Amino acid sequence: ESIRYCIIGAGIHGLSTAWHLARELKARGTGSGDDIVIIEKSQAGAGPSGIACGVVRNNYFQPAMRELMAHSVAVWDANAEAFEYHPVGYLQISYDEMGEDVATIHEQQKAIGYESEFIDGVAATREHMKGIFSDWRATGVSSVLHEKKGGYAHNMATVNGLLAKVQAEGVNIVSDTLVTELAVNGGAVTHVVTSRGLVAVDHVIAAAGPWVPKLWEMLDLPDTTDIVSGGTTHNVPTWKFWALQEGTLDVDPGYLMNNDGSMPPVVHVDADAPLYDEDGNLLVEGKWGVYYKPDFNFGGVQGGYMPYPVEKPWRDV
Repeated sequence: ESIRYCIIGAGIHGLSTAWHLARELKARGTGSGDDIVIIEKSQAGAGPSGIACGVVRNNYFQPAMRELMAHSVAVWDANAEAFEYHPVGYLQISYDEMGEDVATIHEQQKAIGYESEFIDGVAATREHMKGIFSDWRATGVSSVLHEKKGGYAHNMATVNGLLAKVQAEGVNIVSDTLVTELAVNGGAVTHVVTSRGLVAVDHVIAAAGPWVPKLWEMLDLPDTTDIVSGGTTHNVPTWKFWALQEGTLDVDPGYLMNNDGSMPPVVHVDADAPLYDEDGNLLVEGKWGVYYKPDFNFGGVQGGYMPYPVEKPWRDV
């Protein structure tokens, strides 16, 4: 069996790639979804794509990333119902040390036509936030970047929406099939070996998420990478995992609606004041950050804290 385009992984990356590629081939008159196969070791969305928070934002420091996300948000907006996307906006609430960088993000968002508002100063920040949540009382914050676009999606519903679009384009999705080897000839992958047989390919797209290091290893690529910083070369592991600290509080999702009882923007707070609970117990001393949103899909208030590095080789994760 042979195929022009073989995509490994049926998460957001693989499905989105297949959808856009099929449409582009058709638009150019050079092919269609029939030229694409997705190989998935389990089922679509079985990995991180099916359980991720679903936040859609443009709060990134790299200009290229912001332009890419502005493009992506337009796709979310155009397919909101199919992807169960909620364009409620996004709040980046920051402490003083971050203010200049966040202001720069706002200026660059304006330059690409991405609608947002920057509120600067402790008093102005408090006033803006009280206009959304009347009981707002956070300290240690002095600015808000309020992205009027963006929001969040129900991730598994998004996966299913993409799956339907991909299938409508004629893409073949082969589930419960593990890629076991990538056969290379002349510096290119010519065959994909799977648990169900061999596929001759013209092009391979690795969309396997956290399993990508296994594909890297199949290609005999290096375990370490040289990084030059400050004139010094550092030899570091090519792959290093970070663990997200995310979850859902089992409370009524309506608990954190905005002042008029509707869905608020996604809230992301970075503060430099100590954090105490209602009984006055110290939870975090120094800088901390958290995001949250009421989420009726998860059945509570979903959010997360800062990720931490996993201090073990990727093969042991």
